[in-house]
Amino acid sequence: MKRILVVDDDDDVLETTQLILEIAGYDVEPLNDAELIFDRIEEFEPNLIILDIVLGKIDGRVICGQIKCHQDTKDIPVLMMSGLYDIQEVQEMECAPDDFMSKPFKMDVLLEKIEKLVNKKKPVRYDIN
Repeated sequence: MKRILVVDDDDDVLETTQLILEIAGYDVEPLNDAELIFDRIEEFEPNLIILDIVLGKIDGRVICGQIKCHQDTKDIPVLMMSGLYDIQEVQEMECAPDDFMSKPFKMDVLLEKIEKLVNKKKPVRYDIN
């Protein structure tokens, strides 16, 4: 079962997203305190992180940059979400997320994006020696 870490400081969004993903068959770990994200990543070992941009005291774009630029977490797909920012602002980040979704979102679109990200195959590396 694929594991998804959902990080959002809005408990209603967090609860709704968790419910949708659990119905779809995912193991979901909700997190409303972004300061704990790296401890939770280490414990939960997610296959995907859904990350809001506006997280109270912390900017989700900064967290995304830390995830995507760190050796231990760079391969974990990140789907960023926001009701205030658009995809162009996110794509211009140095360590950009793997995908972006505007809030409010449609369940079927969310599930489609998640399916693509969690089933993305890693490139095959050939040993030519």
